[in-house]
Amino acid sequence: MHTGIVRLLHHCLLTMVLITSPLHADNEPTPAPWLQVIRDTPYVFSDGFYQNISIIRRWVLLEQSYCEQPDRHILFDQRGRFLTWFENEASVAENQERLNRIREQLYRDERVHRWVGGAASETGYPFALRCDQPHVDLNAAIDRLLGTEQEDRVWGTWDGMVAGSEQNPIPLIDLVQQVFQDKAERQGFDPGDAVVQAFVGQILIESGARKESFSAAQAVGLLQLRPEVLGDCEIAERFHLHRMAQVDCAVRLYQQNDRNLRPVFERRFGHLPDAQREQLYSLLLVQAYHGGIGRMMQLLGEDEPGAAARQFARDAERYSAEDIALGLVFHNMGRISLGLDSLYYLVDVSIATEAACTARPDACEPVTSATQSTSSDPVQSD
Repeated sequence: MHTGIVRLLHHCLLTMVLITSPLHADNEPTPAPWLQVIRDTPYVFSDGFYQNISIIRRWVLLEQSYCEQPDRHILFDQRGRFLTWFENEASVAENQERLNRIREQLYRDERVHRWVGGAASETGYPFALRCDQPHVDLNAAIDRLLGTEQEDRVWGTWDGMVAGSEQNPIPLIDLVQQVFQDKAERQGFDPGDAVVQAFVGQILIESGARKESFSAAQAVGLLQLRPEVLGDCEIAERFHLHRMAQVDCAVRLYQQNDRNLRPVFERRFGHLPDAQREQLYSLLLVQAYHGGIGRMMQLLGEDEPGAAARQFARDAERYSAEDIALGLVFHNMGRISLGLDSLYYLVDVSIATEAACTARPDACEPVTSATQSTSSDPVQSD
């Protein structure tokens, strides 16, 4: 059969899977070509999506496999499957030109059903990742988190809590877990061990476990909190970088998100088996920290962004909790300010959490509060 007809039939089969393909809202503007690929991707392609994406993100974050050499790009398809790689050219412009040539060749070789040329400000398809991520050094961040060097060990007091001491500083991971659990217990918030462990992964991804961390968006500190958020948590400006204060504020955000998210989540996914339901909820609670509770509520709502959640809820036995969590983001990229960074966030946090747990298995055992009481006045000893 002629190859053009094969491609046409393949495309028709993809777009005619009515009960498993995303639908377009009548008033939704025509998406960019790369987003059209996503709009035409059947929901059933989310089966195994998390595993596929986590493989290539692991290569990038841990400098493994095809990313052992940083001067490379890797390409992957709409199912998150690795396709190929290439050595970088001498300039950004040459890289982009070569990337588009490879995209077209992958289409001609029938390894993807379409290709979209990218540019400096436009995403192309198949998707591409640079192996060189200069802002990410996960191994160094884990060393800081675990206090491998004595200079990275910490102690502090905050709001009636003491973690470590000046004479006996402790690894940052111990301080973080102590404060998280203590504040959660005070507030009657039960996040579950999965969330507390993922919180450690978030610190690795958000700031590389650095206290003195600042972003272009004015977010600061260990958990990259904006000054207005710290103000809402009643944290005085002089304590904005205080690590225990940052964890304190983050726990409050988690509790607020939980209060808003849980009822909506239960209406949509409350029928799932217990293990799948609770795992999915913990993942969405972590994602809400990054993308905002408003976006998460939209993803679970009744309007167009909620279409993916409605489909996954009807057919949940097909998917893992991780596949559903990523699928909600993937099928809504281009809507409500969700992009590839939102897609990668949860995967990166999971990889970072796993790496921290591998390095310190005891830190991933059920968490109990280990902070001591002191005066209720915060002291800048962190």
